[in-house]
Amino acid sequence: MADTSNTRSAAGEAPGASRSGLQRLMRYIPLIAPLLLWSVPCWILLYAGQHWPLPVAVGGTALFALGLVAMPLAMVRGHGRRQQDWAAIVGDTLLGGAWVLFTWSVLFGVLLRLALTAAGVGDGHDRARIVTWAVLGLTAVLLGWGYFEARRVPRVRRLEVRLPRLGSGLDGTRVVLITDTHYGPLDRARWSARVCETVNALEADLVCHTGDIADGTAERRRAQAAPLGTVRATRARVYVTGNHEYYSEAQGWVDLMDELGWEPLRNRHLLLERGGDTLVVAGVDDVTAESSGLAGHRAHLAGALQGADPDLPVLLLAHQPKFIDRAAAHGIDLQLSGHTHGGQIWPFHHLVRLDQPSVAGLSHHGARTLLYTSRGTGFWGPPFRVFAPSEITLLVLRSPQQPTSP
Repeated sequence: MADTSNTRSAAGEAPGASRSGLQRLMRYIPLIAPLLLWSVPCWILLYAGQHWPLPVAVGGTALFALGLVAMPLAMVRGHGRRQQDWAAIVGDTLLGGAWVLFTWSVLFGVLLRLALTAAGVGDGHDRARIVTWAVLGLTAVLLGWGYFEARRVPRVRRLEVRLPRLGSGLDGTRVVLITDTHYGPLDRARWSARVCETVNALEADLVCHTGDIADGTAERRRAQAAPLGTVRATRARVYVTGNHEYYSEAQGWVDLMDELGWEPLRNRHLLLERGGDTLVVAGVDDVTAESSGLAGHRAHLAGALQGADPDLPVLLLAHQPKFIDRAAAHGIDLQLSGHTHGGQIWPFHHLVRLDQPSVAGLSHHGARTLLYTSRGTGFWGPPFRVFAPSEITLLVLRSPQQPTSP
């Protein structure tokens, strides 16, 4: 009996010790990540067998060193206490550029060198220089394309979603989802207006915004968010908070969205009725709300569903996909989320998967719960989207009694 107790005690301590070690490691990531992002491409492109002339090697090294120093300094000034937009733009752009250069230096650079060696192209010196120019060229193309993808009005992604409990009177209900607009240092007021025009053209019954409206306070980003007041829906426009609202006075964003005519679903629901049938549309605060310390803010699903008929189908708005475990436990029919950006810059989606159950698209969870994860309408930080296109989503809800359109 004593041996069993000691074993349990040791086993109980191990996860805590592991978490403590992970937490200590996480503290060093802001120091380690910039060093890796800039030093690895510097080595691969300038020193791994190239033998560049001294002025080229010194000048290139100086540029990488400048990026290593400038990126974190600009990000601190841009996203720290000072909140200087110009610094945020510089820091975010350097971060995105460094990530793309790092990724393709490691992946494409190594593979290309192996292929050139296998093909017997030149000597080591020639192959190394070919790799350098190829990586720099590919990086430039990807950054140019990624910038265009980030700044354009998102394409509309259309899909039909069959909900077994949806009444036939609600068949064909059109739900438009926008999320993660992230109005920020780059002024996107005109982009915002064009997004809203695109949404209005879809003639939605319900328009949803699942959070992360902006980076900055409502007062500071009001001009960019103002076009949201022009969005039209035949039934309702609903909104829930994302984690970024809790970095920037979340209650101010709730109040502004209310002012613009949207219904903030803060742990509550409304009823969408059509053709004699009813859909419960519920929303919860972001899962980070409670830790923000803002009074009255927390993710409370039971509160959101309080008073709703348990036999009615439920559409839930929750910013982060990982809320799906709680949604499935409550038998929610469909959860709409954002947060992931689809990874935004490939292959970052692999890191997102460590924290979220879904990165993009429709997925099944539990006995009947569906989750739709949007790649997001805008972008966060680096003004690039690489192999992770933004989207405005049109979901047409289908009843099991009705055939799906071809």
